[in-house]
Amino acid sequence: MAFAQSKVTISGTVRAGDSGENLIGVAVQIPALQTGTSTNTYGFYSLSVTPGTYTVVYSYVGYQTLRREVAVTQNTKLNIELPASTQELGEVSIEAGSLEEKLKTSQMSVDQLTTREAKLLPALFGEVDILKTLQLKPGVQSGGEGSAGLYVRGGGPDQNLFLLDEATVYNASHLFGFFSIFNSDAVRSVDLYKGGFPAQFGGRLSSVVDVKLKEGNNKRFSASGGLGLIASRLTLEGPIKKNKGSFIISGRRTYVDVFTNLVNKVNEDDPAYNPIPGYYFYDLNAKVNYDLGQNDRLYLSGYLGDDLIGFRNSGFNFDFNWGNRAGTLRWNHIFNPKLFANTSFTASSYRYNITNSLEGFSFNLTSNIKDLSFKSDFDYVPGNAHTFKFGVQAVQHTFDVGRLKAGSEDNTIAFSSGSTFTGVEYGAYAADDYNPSPNFTLNYGLRFSGFTNGKSNFNGLEPRISARYALSENTSLKGSYTRMMQYIHLVASSGASLPTDIWYPSNKTVRPQRSQQVALGISHLAGKGKYLISNEVYYKRMQNQVDFRNGAQLFVNNNLDQEFLFGRGRSYGNEIYVEKKEGRTTGWVGYTLSWTYRQFAEINEGRWFPNRYDRRHDISVVAIHQFRPRLHLTGTWVYGTGNAFSVPVSRIILQGQTGNNESFVPIYTERNAYRQAAYHRLDLGMVYKLRPKRGESDLTFSVYNAYNRRNPYFVYFEQLKDDADKLTIGFRGRQVSLFPVIPSVTYNFKF
Repeated sequence: MAFAQSKVTISGTVRAGDSGENLIGVAVQIPALQTGTSTNTYGFYSLSVTPGTYTVVYSYVGYQTLRREVAVTQNTKLNIELPASTQELGEVSIEAGSLEEKLKTSQMSVDQLTTREAKLLPALFGEVDILKTLQLKPGVQSGGEGSAGLYVRGGGPDQNLFLLDEATVYNASHLFGFFSIFNSDAVRSVDLYKGGFPAQFGGRLSSVVDVKLKEGNNKRFSASGGLGLIASRLTLEGPIKKNKGSFIISGRRTYVDVFTNLVNKVNEDDPAYNPIPGYYFYDLNAKVNYDLGQNDRLYLSGYLGDDLIGFRNSGFNFDFNWGNRAGTLRWNHIFNPKLFANTSFTASSYRYNITNSLEGFSFNLTSNIKDLSFKSDFDYVPGNAHTFKFGVQAVQHTFDVGRLKAGSEDNTIAFSSGSTFTGVEYGAYAADDYNPSPNFTLNYGLRFSGFTNGKSNFNGLEPRISARYALSENTSLKGSYTRMMQYIHLVASSGASLPTDIWYPSNKTVRPQRSQQVALGISHLAGKGKYLISNEVYYKRMQNQVDFRNGAQLFVNNNLDQEFLFGRGRSYGNEIYVEKKEGRTTGWVGYTLSWTYRQFAEINEGRWFPNRYDRRHDISVVAIHQFRPRLHLTGTWVYGTGNAFSVPVSRIILQGQTGNNESFVPIYTERNAYRQAAYHRLDLGMVYKLRPKRGESDLTFSVYNAYNRRNPYFVYFEQLKDDADKLTIGFRGRQVSLFPVIPSVTYNFKF
């Protein structure tokens, strides 16, 4: 009688050999058994095998493949450091995972990138921007010229969850949306989920942008940075104790205000001169980590960033500042070779403040949202066929909405208003990544979420499922279904995401937003594995979408929820994506065909109408070519159907008593019935590596909007008057554009 041998476990952590940082998504395979896995978010892996001698293969893009022969008779810990690739072409293979891994995973509707990719692409004013790189992916749209906002598969800007080392970020942009807050020197990787959301994520309808900061080099001290046209940055990192702990601190600041202050100083004696407002923004990222033992590691990270505008002139003072704060304390613990845990405490806040003073009268308006969060996640690997994930989360939200203080210096006039709300959001989830055979993988899970605000209580179940079936070695079918709930809402005063937008909780009037999304796709590896071709179709339904009554009072309103309207939304489309990651020429081409609609009983007579960011066609072409070992040439071209907007089709004339004092009442027809001109733009770049005596350096040249396309920012209407009576004879639409062709150069260094 034969007995099956009991299984033992090979487990450990995979780190980068050059820096000691944990590596995410490393492929760990045992070819003899035709089995394998990949490292989780913290570099941990676990494989179950029968006792014996095996060759374990570790592979990761940008690093040398490592093979280890190991005799396994009992549970074995095998920590690995992967040597960095010594080939120049290794720098061209720039994303976290290989195309083969993308083909074989059950996860769909996800895009991954590292800062190495973003730094090669041309950028506005030479400022590398992670979010603008994400806008080049299919299904992701920008809000318009210069905007760093994301509009994912028909969703609004409030329906994206931004996580910075697991802490929530509520306004991810600087300079009114022209740049993102994510300093590329401090960021290790970014995952964008557009659908098929893993069960551990919740609280938003349309996307999750999971940004992870670098951990710092635990082997040697290094410094890197850059000098650009409008900003400079510096990053320092090194070991706290070699191979056990490290730190990283990274800062960035613009210096436009330095030049405007000099101009103002030179002209301060000119009574006809109008001073230029001073503006700048800055970011500061810091992180430390330390190994407490073989099974425990502690992390502490933080972010601080602000935008500041100041103006002083003839007794009139104006200050406007806004910014984010975020901090994370995280503990990794390995209970045993099959069970891994990550526990996090996070704190985050976003606030804006406007202060005016004029001739003894002052005015101060502020709003903010503060979060305190606890989260604990577990990875349990009972065998190679199953990877279970489960965990809990709780967040306490505090909302200060429209906090106003105003009055005179002598206190004869004084008034204030504003509202404060608190709410608790909570969730628990369980999911299983099931691999019954090499041809079929299934990820299914369930999330229970809820929200409490005073006497208002909401909760619901959010099922998630995604599957992959291999039609052949190079072709896979994929499908997913996701249900999401969102308990907090962005009160936006315009179609763009502005610093003065505020967050508002669900209550007895404002119900949670809900969505259901289904996606189907096919992926194919072509050209001997050099090209990944994928096609996804999706359909998304949304309930309890928020809009505002005509003439809504959004500021200094203690009953803000009375201004809301609630309706439905739907979005559907087709995304085609072709990607190449190996060789001297890499890049991708994406095309999205989509429709996005909203319906409100009080708008458009209850008929469906296009959302402002309904975009029929969206195209992106990205090419990166290594011309020589020290020279990269890059280019991006984008095209998008113009944004939908409402236009008055006629005007009623109201004549004044004198006959010349005219006023006009615009008459609108359907909401968003017209289109701005199509948006398209070509950006070109060149990265030339220098040969310093120590370390590395390069010059990055870029040309934004190379053929000087005057893309629409907004449209306004001017009055046309006759020459004789100066009476209005009509109106003409005028387009305002922001950026002509803009060349830039940045010097980057590392030593």
